Amino acid sequence: MDKSIFSSFTGYFNYNYYQTRKWGMLVTVIMVWGLLSCGMVNDPEAAGKELFDNDNLVAWCIVPFDAMERSPKERAAMLEDLGFTKMAWDWRMEHIETLPEEIESLQRHGIELAAVWLWLDRHASQGLQPHHHQIFDAVGESGLETTYWVSFGNDFFEGLTCDEKVENAANAISLVHDRVRGDRGRIALYNHMDWFGEPENQICIIEKLGRDSIGIVYNFHHAHHQVEDFPRLLEMMMPYLYTVNLNGMRIDGPKILDLGSGDLEAGMIRTLAESGFKGTIGILGHTEGEDIEKVLLRNLVGLERIREQL
Repeated sequence: MDKSIFSSFTGYFNYNYYQTRKWGMLVTVIMVWGLLSCGMVNDPEAAGKELFDNDNLVAWCIVPFDAMERSPKERAAMLEDLGFTKMAWDWRMEHIETLPEEIESLQRHGIELAAVWLWLDRHASQGLQPHHHQIFDAVGESGLETTYWVSFGNDFFEGLTCDEKVENAANAISLVHDRVRGDRGRIALYNHMDWFGEPENQICIIEKLGRDSIGIVYNFHHAHHQVEDFPRLLEMMMPYLYTVNLNGMRIDGPKILDLGSGDLEAGMIRTLAESGFKGTIGILGHTEGEDIEKVLLRNLVGLERIREQL
């Protein structure tokens, strides 16, 4: 069979499968509610499956990675069509000007701006940059409360001892925290590889700051070297964990892989489901040169298959 025809057929099948699933989920919710009302469902693991329901999923890495280069309006409409109710906003410098339009479009389609990516480089040790304030102003003027996913460039920690790294990171994060708390914003430390990507180091920073509005967002795709240690790390992170972003996982990569295409993520997701974690779940669109709608759809279908295994 011609590969393009096969791909089109597969995409059509997955899309219709997922659209059908949305209606099926509504019926399932009604049935489960009825059973709970009658005291017939007592399985805590079954209740834990709500963790992966549509209204708890956050679309992530879908702005600069979209080959279709959707406008904010087109992106919000696409997310609504897929059944998402939450989005985390990632950006490049050219996207910052459109953040107010992004927020307005999301609100119009009933989608929550659940998080905003915030990247701090070595200049952040001297203070926040103008584009940071531009982001804070856009969110603040909208009246939204959101979480800022904060990470650092490697140059921020060059030549420093571990104690100095903790001190400098805490100082920079404190600047962000003090700026966003007036709008009731929170901060989640984002494990973007290297020293800052290790949960133990993030927890040291959080404990030094001593503020309960600072937590962690944990990314599978930056944690291939932590797979075997994931149960221990998860237990350590639990008091601080806001969001877990999923990804297909193989020890030898690739870094970005659709859910259900790896051989390790199902076990990690089972561990997460059994842990009692109550935060949100990120669905990744982090690919190059692809239509983000198709990428999100593949991951939603993969997650559904893993849920069936649970």
